[in-house]
Amino acid sequence: MRAARLIKMVLLLQSRPSMTAAELARELEVSERTVTRDAQALSEAGVPVYADRGRAGGYRLVGGYRTRLTGLARGEAEALFLSGVPGALREMGLEDAASAARLKVSAALLPSLRDASRTAAQRFHLDAPGWFREPVTPELLPAVADAVWDDHRVTARYLRGEGEHRREVVRELEPYGLVLKAGVWYLCARVSGHEAFRVYRVDRFTAVEPVGPDPAHPARFERDREFELPAFWEERAEQFARSILRTEVVVRLSPEGVRALPHSVEPSAAAAAREALAGAAGEFGGDGGGWVTVTLPVESEEVAHTQLTALGPEVEVLAPASLRERFAAQAVRLALLYGRGAPDTDTGPGPGPAPERSG
Repeated sequence: MRAARLIKMVLLLQSRPSMTAAELARELEVSERTVTRDAQALSEAGVPVYADRGRAGGYRLVGGYRTRLTGLARGEAEALFLSGVPGALREMGLEDAASAARLKVSAALLPSLRDASRTAAQRFHLDAPGWFREPVTPELLPAVADAVWDDHRVTARYLRGEGEHRREVVRELEPYGLVLKAGVWYLCARVSGHEAFRVYRVDRFTAVEPVGPDPAHPARFERDREFELPAFWEERAEQFARSILRTEVVVRLSPEGVRALPHSVEPSAAAAAREALAGAAGEFGGDGGGWVTVTLPVESEEVAHTQLTALGPEVEVLAPASLRERFAAQAVRLALLYGRGAPDTDTGPGPGPAPERSG
């Protein structure tokens, strides 16, 4: 474990001009005292680690010291080649750069590890788009990706709203990061002059132009060093999922309905139901059949009807009355449809004798 930590420490110092003991301790998940001991061990082993004293001090490598990649184990080398997503890189216009980088890494590896890219590709593949959906690459994605990569402000035209309320707006954006979610590309950005971050669908951009040079308004923006794309996206995705659940329905669920609920409704709605059931353990199931009553947040009555229909007789809608009436009407239609006996295969559903069985 210590050997791996020492290698990581050297690589960290190699990638930055200097790091404080606190920064190294956080990255290595050890104490600052351990960092001091590790730095001393590296120095004794011939690695030129230099410690600057004082409040602004830290650790750095001197003499242009560079380590080689020949210390990679096979598993580490194969994981390295998994870090790229070929389809996404191609869509962003980065396929050539990624290919060149992979060749350089391969050339730096030991001969016994140079097949790592092939062995990794044989075993793992990422197919990002959802099922039954033809992936479409937004035409302006490469331009957006270039701006993200270069921290370059852009003037963007964006289609906002839905249907007859859709309109085009113009914004000057500071593009921070791109996210590929279920085959759809999203840009996380700030409007110039504002602090809040926003999310834009890349396929809704109609024009993206880099901001020209202007001494009073630099084309490149100063990136907020506190911004973390994965954390921001996770928080925003959770907020979005909760924001669309604007209606509530009250239902009774059988034990089988409780088990099947996560496969029928939105994950956040299922989580809310689980929390409610856990917080009220022992209060439900008074009818002796193990049925429980729970309030579900849903997007709309129409969506709730579609989702809960999948549970069949394992769910009973109690409120709102309009949704209960819809299920009651559907139940009557189903009873009429299936109460007629087997359908005539020539004329479709309707009364008639059951088809004869052979044998």
